[in-house]
Amino acid sequence: MATSGRFSDGFIDKDPQRALEELNAALGEKADHAEWLCQRAYAYILLKEYTKAIEDAKKAHQLQPGLALAFLRIGIAECHLHNFINAHQALTAGKELDSHIPNQTSDSQTTTMFVKHDWYQTESQVVVTIMLKNAKKEDVTVIFGERELTAVVKLPSGEDYCLMVHLLHPVVPQQSTYRILSTKIEIKMKKTAAIQWEKLQGECTLSNVKHFTPNQYPSSSHYTRNWDKVVGEIKEEEKKEKLEGDAALNKLFQQIYSDGSDEVKRAMNKSFMESGGTVLSTNWMDVGKRKVEMNPPDDAEWKKF
Repeated sequence: MATSGRFSDGFIDKDPQRALEELNAALGEKADHAEWLCQRAYAYILLKEYTKAIEDAKKAHQLQPGLALAFLRIGIAECHLHNFINAHQALTAGKELDSHIPNQTSDSQTTTMFVKHDWYQTESQVVVTIMLKNAKKEDVTVIFGERELTAVVKLPSGEDYCLMVHLLHPVVPQQSTYRILSTKIEIKMKKTAAIQWEKLQGECTLSNVKHFTPNQYPSSSHYTRNWDKVVGEIKEEEKKEKLEGDAALNKLFQQIYSDGSDEVKRAMNKSFMESGGTVLSTNWMDVGKRKVEMNPPDDAEWKKF
């Protein structure tokens, strides 16, 4: 959605104050050029004059209602002002408009094409990762809604990367967090129900946009890991520590238990006790409904003493 030409994003990135002065001169008192107004809004954003940026972007929208860039500028500025509902509505409207415009890739757009995101889930959380190295705390804004996730990141190029997802199932915004690591941004959303999600994104309707809450960067938090990743990490530790047999297995179980949710811990305790140590399950939805029977290995015979 970035523009090219005389007042490109790249030009404004180099010297926002100078770009603002030149845009003021070019627009004059009439200020009726929609794209230039959007670019002046971008200069205002870089100069942290967010209210002025919104005013320019809204005027650009009035002049040219189909200009998706105007909504992007409004959304970014509203994010910085912590007006998160307005921000998400603007970004969603801009995305919908932009999807109907033929794809035109500018130099600044090329950067965002290489920012990838992925997701995985545990019994109690959905985790989204944005693969971006060395992001700064002040450049990251994450908005949680019951069915919406919006993340805005200021890239080293000066442009903004926006991730907007309408979630398949609801989450608990107040118990959702994010943290900034050296190689990625990790976003963790608390599930309202311990169910398996078939996919991350569901059908989006603006009527579902509600209950947004900003989440501060946590100094510390207990979190649940993906079990496959835990197994991989423990295997690496085994190589380093040369753990063998029961020692390696016990370390794996300890790691899963310590990182597990309350449901996971209950499932592990119940299954282990009821099965006489022959079954260890992390699925509370399964073992919570039944008595866990003994299940010794095929080459072993269970005996009571």
